[in-house]
Amino acid sequence: MAKNATKETPLMQQYNQIKAKYPGALLLFRVGDFYETFGEDAVKAAGILGIVLTKRANGSASHIELAGFPHHSLETYLPKLVRAGQRVAICDQLEDPKTTKTIVKRGVTELVTPGVAVSDNILQQKRNNYLASLYFEKNSAGIALIDISTGEFLTAQGNLNYIDKLLQSFNPSEVIYPKSRNSDFKDAFGDRFYTYTLDEWPYSGDYAEETLLKHFGVKSLKGFGVDKLNLGIVAAGVALHYLNETEHRNLQHISGISRIEEEHYLWLDRFSIRNLELVGSANENAVTLADVLDNTCTPMGARLLRRWIVMPLKDIKPITDRLNVVEHLIAHEELRDNLQQCIRQIGDLERLISKIGLQKANPREVCQLKKALSAIDSIKGYCAKTESLALIAIGEQLNPCTFICEKIGQELNSEPPVMIAKGGVIAEGINEELDRLRKIAYGGKGYLLEIQKREAEITGIPSLKVAFNNVFGYYLEVTHAHRDKVPTDWIRKQTLVNAERYITPELKEYEEQILGAEEKILALETKLYNELLYALAEYIKPIQLNAQLIARLDVLLNFANISEKNYYVKPYVNDSNLIDIKGGRHPVIEKNLPPGEAYITNDVYLDSESQQIIIITGPNMAGKSALLRQTGLIVLMAQMGCFVPAKEAAIGVVDKIFTRVGASDNLSSGESTFMVEMNETASILNNLSDRSLILLDEIGRGTSTYDGISIAWAIAEFLHNHPSAKAKTLFATHYHELNELNNSFPRIKNFNVSVKEVGQQIIFLRKLVPGGSEHSFGIHVAKLAGMPPKVLARANEILKKLEAERTGGEHIKESIKKVQKQAVQLQMFSIDDPVLVKIRDTLNNLDVNTLTPVEALMKLDEIQRLIKS
Repeated sequence: MAKNATKETPLMQQYNQIKAKYPGALLLFRVGDFYETFGEDAVKAAGILGIVLTKRANGSASHIELAGFPHHSLETYLPKLVRAGQRVAICDQLEDPKTTKTIVKRGVTELVTPGVAVSDNILQQKRNNYLASLYFEKNSAGIALIDISTGEFLTAQGNLNYIDKLLQSFNPSEVIYPKSRNSDFKDAFGDRFYTYTLDEWPYSGDYAEETLLKHFGVKSLKGFGVDKLNLGIVAAGVALHYLNETEHRNLQHISGISRIEEEHYLWLDRFSIRNLELVGSANENAVTLADVLDNTCTPMGARLLRRWIVMPLKDIKPITDRLNVVEHLIAHEELRDNLQQCIRQIGDLERLISKIGLQKANPREVCQLKKALSAIDSIKGYCAKTESLALIAIGEQLNPCTFICEKIGQELNSEPPVMIAKGGVIAEGINEELDRLRKIAYGGKGYLLEIQKREAEITGIPSLKVAFNNVFGYYLEVTHAHRDKVPTDWIRKQTLVNAERYITPELKEYEEQILGAEEKILALETKLYNELLYALAEYIKPIQLNAQLIARLDVLLNFANISEKNYYVKPYVNDSNLIDIKGGRHPVIEKNLPPGEAYITNDVYLDSESQQIIIITGPNMAGKSALLRQTGLIVLMAQMGCFVPAKEAAIGVVDKIFTRVGASDNLSSGESTFMVEMNETASILNNLSDRSLILLDEIGRGTSTYDGISIAWAIAEFLHNHPSAKAKTLFATHYHELNELNNSFPRIKNFNVSVKEVGQQIIFLRKLVPGGSEHSFGIHVAKLAGMPPKVLARANEILKKLEAERTGGEHIKESIKKVQKQAVQLQMFSIDDPVLVKIRDTLNNLDVNTLTPVEALMKLDEIQRLIKS
């Protein structure tokens, strides 16, 4: 290898040395004005970015693949690489090529991974970008969640079910864990996350805790309330270690760490988050609850709303506090409009202050910070004038940071460029040296115009002009028509088709002054701007608190607007053990109805004493699943602090919501629909509590009829007879046999979603009424779906036989066998043909043992005439 290395060009030797330090990353290597990729990286980059793949010579070594793009296009191409799952190491030139005679010094300045990104082009505005760090110990684990773009840092620990729930709730972009626990991670959480494994050493000893203590500058983690979370501390320390490894050093915006307080939030397992389609859906183009509820003014408000949706509260006081603020804002429209007008000016303050902490904020973003702080001052004033104690408390905590706001206004131009290299960032009168250099630079250019005017008069060349290029700087250009008027002391530098270009000692002297001044101006403006960023970094904590308060206010204002617009009502949340919803609606379905169609509302009543379990029967498409989901969503919305889609709602606080709805194979893990269904149901039965709400849809349909009925029956019995937990349950089923449970168990009641039969047609009334249903109307639904007439006719025939035989007391299994036997005998006929039906009936009615030859011929003639007719 050493022999081959000597054959390589110095550039490629440098590249390979840097690449060896980042073996898992795609290396963007800065060469002049381009970022280049080589070898396998070039093949990957060309495929992902759609750029040209070429080859270049590598000294006397073989050729190597090459693909690159201009450095100023980094913000365009980097997001595409990261979204494709690449870890991207950005290698920049660390010195000016003009100052060195050897190869330019280079080094990796940032390693961007899916979970460690701050670029606006990579991040989604309305979603957090969490990096999750896991540390396993036996059947428990610690988890840390960190969003470098907002400064949020959270930790928790618990059993693997709890960690799984947190992963589903926070949906991290990347998960890191020790290499040795790869199989443990896959067994517990599957392969649905982007993952990266680390060596063992950061997890050992006290390294992780020391990393946290050093970062926060404290002697103990007690002040953060996480000192007892041993596993969580290790996970959190390794998360910070990983940020350092990815070349993120300026992390002062990560100013604290919080414990996720499980006891304060309603439990939603990952199945329920998926089944209720809260923030995402497996179905393409599906509308989620977040889509319907999100009309926030700021990205940070939208992110907080998603957090509230997947982590509703279960303590009555904070729920009631939120509901009261929403009620106050609905009643005071002018206040609502004024607050929203101010909040719209703030933008994404949370990510903006994080960029300042990372020292990556551009001049225009710093001006946006000034605008945001001015708007916060107005919001503080509005909050102080209200009667709402909660709004007054928010106003009192807001800090307009007047000093730093004024400092930005004084030091920066009011409309600076995005890039500091463009110049004109720092205002006049801030620095004497800067003002002097600007006079030279821009005054000098004015003097050049004077030279042009003067020389044109002296030489008599009216078309003479002074211009500039990068090859030989400032020059005088003379057309060929006036070439003979050029003075002898001008030095010719270039001949063009129509003109000649010259320089003079006077031009060169001013050029040096001007260019020297421009370089000094850029260096001085950069220095002054960086000093301003450092000064702003001192205000990270108060501005982060402002961002949290404004995000909260944004969500509450959003709830008020949505509630008024969609006719939601204030729920009465209490500590009783009942759910009483009158005129409930599904918040998502009602927004997607055809124009002019009204939503059919339904009442749902559940308690622990008289109506704990409702068995809901009724045909497919009648709305059983929608009714289950809408009940869950109404309870969730109430405990988020939002008004709900109903005429009235009294909600006894629920501590857990479990759902088992819909069928989904997990074939990649070797699990059938039925296995997935049983896993989810087992999770419910093993974790339920007295305040749980359980939503079961079609349990047991993934197996045989007898097995399915038996399992569903046993589950209903278990829920009814549980010694300590009378969990409120809605149980939708096709198994009409479950209606018999009502006779044996006092807290199980039968309801059905009604339909109306008109001739051969059915009308879905979508109304929940007492009593069980005896029909599924599945064949009617098959007809609506466009099933071929042959199949429908045969299904009707089988249905009639089964129903007739069941009334005679025969078992379902025997009935099905008889029908199947007959189907084999008659499979030669196309049963939907009425002629063939008559022939079949004629043959079936013959008694061959008593039939004479003459009668047989007559019957045969009769059949022949039927065929010909």
